[in-house]
Amino acid sequence: MVEPQPSKLVMGVRFPSPAPGQAFRARFDVFALAPVVFLLLWSSGFICIKIGLAYTGPMVFLALRYALVLGLLAPAIIWLRPRRPRGREWRDLVVVGVLIQFGYFAGCYLSEEYGLSAGGLALITSLQPILVALLAPRVTGGTVGARHWLGLALGLAGTVIVIVSRAQVRQVTGEGLFWAAVALLGMTAGTLYEKRSGGAHHPLSAIAVQYGVGFALTVVFALVLEPLHVHWTGPFIGALSYLVLANSLVAVSLLLAMIRRGAVARVSALFFLVPPAAAVIAWLLTREGIPPLAWLGMVLAGAGVGLVLRPAQAIAQANP
Repeated sequence: MVEPQPSKLVMGVRFPSPAPGQAFRARFDVFALAPVVFLLLWSSGFICIKIGLAYTGPMVFLALRYALVLGLLAPAIIWLRPRRPRGREWRDLVVVGVLIQFGYFAGCYLSEEYGLSAGGLALITSLQPILVALLAPRVTGGTVGARHWLGLALGLAGTVIVIVSRAQVRQVTGEGLFWAAVALLGMTAGTLYEKRSGGAHHPLSAIAVQYGVGFALTVVFALVLEPLHVHWTGPFIGALSYLVLANSLVAVSLLLAMIRRGAVARVSALFFLVPPAAAVIAWLLTREGIPPLAWLGMVLAGAGVGLVLRPAQAIAQANP
């Protein structure tokens, strides 16, 4: 299978082609480590979410997160005055904001609030790469070959083993399952829509619109569902700060950039590694034990994602 060539769009900004001597360095410096950085930031964010929810409600927590992100973006927007979206660009950015910034994140927060365990949530949302692979040929015109399907199967198997071996799939409630399904469908639809529509938006304008949409919807749900009360403690402030800076500004920007540059099914496969990475981070920070079976699951998940991410050109060179 021939992988589609990456476009010259990074968060919607068109850059001139680098000089021949700079092409490799620019590509390596910017994107070679992007999946690793994204995975570390995204996975460690689950620990911060767990900490923050002990001090306030899920929608209040998410609304505060978005408000701070918008507050940090405002000075840069005023100073740089980026190009504003035009015409249908507004619609595209609003749709992605609704699907990812509200659908996925609010769904995750509310599913745990309504009784679904973190392991159960991870198990449901780990189906996202499979849904993307099934829908991508119809929506974005990409193709998913046999090697990718094998990688997706290994990745899913490894993720299930990690979660089940750590005994994290316990509680199941109707409300929790509903919001987990909302999160799964939101991220899947948002990923596909971003890949299909991704225009030449300025990055500041794009993320400001998307977070503004997420903030507006989250505030409405917070007013309807929760008391507006927060226990301002050191751990809460630390968790909120990390989610704002590392997750909302860096990790989400990397995710959108990778979606626009690469095959959408390959990028989505990274989500198989989120539960294993979160387990390792928790082990390093809290010395929470990892059963031997979980390590086997991590190896399977890593092998599966490696198959999906490995370029077809490399496969051809290895098998002349």
